[in-house]
Amino acid sequence: MEQKVAVVTGAARGIGRAYALRLAAMGFDVAVLDRDLDAAAEFGETLEAGSVAEEVGLLGRRGLGIEADLLDHRQLTGAVEAVVESFGRIDLLVNNAGGAFAPIERSWASRFTREDYDAMLDLNLRSTVEMCQAVVPHMLRDGGVIVNIASMAALIPAVRGGRLAHYGSAKSAVVTYTRFLAAELGPFGIRVNAIAPGTIATSRNRAQAAQRDIGTSGDLDRIPLRRLGTEADCAGTLEFLASDLSGYVTGQCISVCGGRVLTPS
Repeated sequence: MEQKVAVVTGAARGIGRAYALRLAAMGFDVAVLDRDLDAAAEFGETLEAGSVAEEVGLLGRRGLGIEADLLDHRQLTGAVEAVVESFGRIDLLVNNAGGAFAPIERSWASRFTREDYDAMLDLNLRSTVEMCQAVVPHMLRDGGVIVNIASMAALIPAVRGGRLAHYGSAKSAVVTYTRFLAAELGPFGIRVNAIAPGTIATSRNRAQAAQRDIGTSGDLDRIPLRRLGTEADCAGTLEFLASDLSGYVTGQCISVCGGRVLTPS
C-alpha cells in the first residue's frame, strides 16, 4: 500500500481505538486524536503499549497522539495542522468522536432539555462538520476518504421507550451531512460515507449496561444475529470503506447492527 495517513478522532479507546489499529494493520500511518489520550483506563480497557499511538508503532506504522477538545475550534484546527506538519498529508478522516453522554433518564423526545440537546449536537454533529471542513482542503489535490460515524439510533428508535432522542437526531444529521458532502466532493475524487454501529460491546457499554439498559441480555432477542457487536465488526466495515474495494461507493450509510435495522438507510 502506498504510504497514506489517517486521522481518527475519539481513538483513545473502544471502537475508535479499533479503527486506528485496523488502519495501521492496513498500512496507514495514524494520528490518534482524543480529548484524553488515557481514556482507556476509565473503563479498564487494556492496551498493548503505553498509548494507542504506541500500539500503532507496534504494527510497524507511525503513530501520533494528539490531545485536543474538538468542541474548541482552535484546538480542532491546531490538531489538523499538527498532523499535516508531522506527516505531510491526510488521506483518510474517521470522525469517530461523539457519544450519547447526556443523562438517559431525561432523553425522551418530548422532554429532553435544551442544554442536553445542544450538548449532543455539539459533540456529535458540530465536531464532525468542523473536522471535515478543516481536513477537506488537504484532500482536494490528491483525493481522499472521509468516514463519519453515525449510529443505529440515527436510523431507528433503537433504545427502549424512544430514549436518546437528542442523540439519534444529532446522528441523523450526521448521515444527511455525509450525503451532502459526498455530492459536493465526488468530482474531486473524495469519497464520503458513514457507518452506523448498533449495540457494540465496548468497555464503556459493558460497564454501564445495567445503568443505561443498553447492551443487556434483553437486547439479544431484538438482534437477528443474536449477539452484540464487537469493535472488530465496526473495524471490518471501515476497512472496506477505507480501501479501493469501495472505490465506487460514496454517500452511503452502512449499518453494522446484526440486523436490527432492516430498512434502507
